[in-house]
Amino acid sequence: MIRRSTIQDIKTIHSLLQEYGNRGELLPRPLSQLYDHVRDFSVYVDDKAESVVGCCALQFCWEDLAEIRSLAVHPDHTGKQIGTQLTETALSEAKAFNIKEVFTLTYRPGFFEKFGFVKIERSALPLKIWSDCILCVKFPDCDETAMMKVIQ
Repeated sequence: MIRRSTIQDIKTIHSLLQEYGNRGELLPRPLSQLYDHVRDFSVYVDDKAESVVGCCALQFCWEDLAEIRSLAVHPDHTGKQIGTQLTETALSEAKAFNIKEVFTLTYRPGFFEKFGFVKIERSALPLKIWSDCILCVKFPDCDETAMMKVIQ
């Protein structure tokens, strides 16, 4: 089941992001920042365990631009289409808000290509999105792939 995140989900979301961050597969986010952005997240709840096993954020950047970020699924639950469902939820939400374009910065471009995202130059993204990047340990040598999808 997918639902909007709550304050009580933030520590679990943080743990999921830290796990992939420690592997170098996702950029971790500070706990305080997650509390600031709790409304951006959707979570996937395992019905049997009644626990959050996946998360994804849709962050609005401008009147017609949003970013999919912090997509993670607990390693014990990969291969069950949870990431796909969370991505589809984020894209549906973007469409409901009349967002024209959604971008992502990712280490897994093949996953996002399945949804119609195409690779773009990072320089094509507005400067506003780079405010988070300044805090990143990899700044200015970002090795993520920038991708964009036009919402129709």
